[in-house]
Amino acid sequence: MSRTTLVTGGSGYIGVQLVDQLLATGRKVRVLDCLLHGQEDVASGQEGAAVEVIRADVRDARARARALNGVQEVVHLAAIVGDPACARDPQASDQVNVQATRSLVAEARAAGVERLAFASTCSNYGRMADPSAPIAEEGELRPVSLYAEQKVAMERLILANGRDGMQTTCLRFATVYGVSRRMRFDLTVNEFTRELWADRALEVFGEQFWRPYIHVRDAARALLTVLEAPPKEVAGQVFNAGRSGENYRKLDLVAEIRKQTERGSVSYVHRDEDPRDYKVSFDKIRLQLGFETLMTVPGGIAEVLGALDAGEFGDPFDGRYRNIP
Repeated sequence: MSRTTLVTGGSGYIGVQLVDQLLATGRKVRVLDCLLHGQEDVASGQEGAAVEVIRADVRDARARARALNGVQEVVHLAAIVGDPACARDPQASDQVNVQATRSLVAEARAAGVERLAFASTCSNYGRMADPSAPIAEEGELRPVSLYAEQKVAMERLILANGRDGMQTTCLRFATVYGVSRRMRFDLTVNEFTRELWADRALEVFGEQFWRPYIHVRDAARALLTVLEAPPKEVAGQVFNAGRSGENYRKLDLVAEIRKQTERGSVSYVHRDEDPRDYKVSFDKIRLQLGFETLMTVPGGIAEVLGALDAGEFGDPFDGRYRNIP
């Protein structure tokens, strides 16, 4: 008997990749997505692949009940994603990222869902005291934004009683990059690559600060890996999702893009608006679950440049490619 998996936010940047991978395993897939960023083409394509798409907001209790009916697994991706989007509308951010998440988790447990995987973020580590030493899952969480604060709070909620009844797992994703059918150009690697491809003047701030990076298809693979792992390995667990060798500073990203295109110009400016600085260890997910990323940042840059050259996005500066149009 095939399993049915609900993916909230399943027509989004990571979600569309995860849905493809879930279908390849023979699962039935249901998506709950309000298509906030106008990705009707994505949702229609998913329906053509026999995915049930519920076009509704995760805040809608009736839509959640319909979405949870008869599913064994839930991957919760739906969120107001990123620091700028949350800061722009804190009330909506609280409603979606906190209140709706709290309700979904309780309702999933009551509905007899067996597994729930939650998409969290390495931003939870915030401004590390010593960013030169990679931080592991048990390290101190020091969120410096509303988005990260909400993710930390929901991790704690989700992991409570994680070994009793519904098995819950949280994945703290590195910063995502790469080409997806719901494209985002407000993510660092994708944005920097687009700006220089377009022969623009790129201003970079915080160039010395460390961040880890993960390709969007690898992010989806990490979620699938958790769903397919033995329960004893993932229940009540947190995993950093990425690769230890893929921690970069922004100046390193610029250097990698410069190896592949000479267009555009780069200047470094001082701003105080984003103090995050963290280098992350991904040894746990590799050693415990055997997960290793397949893509690296240089390969992702080449992929984005190739897609831009091929005109795959129309106008890559269109507002639909940002979480804040």
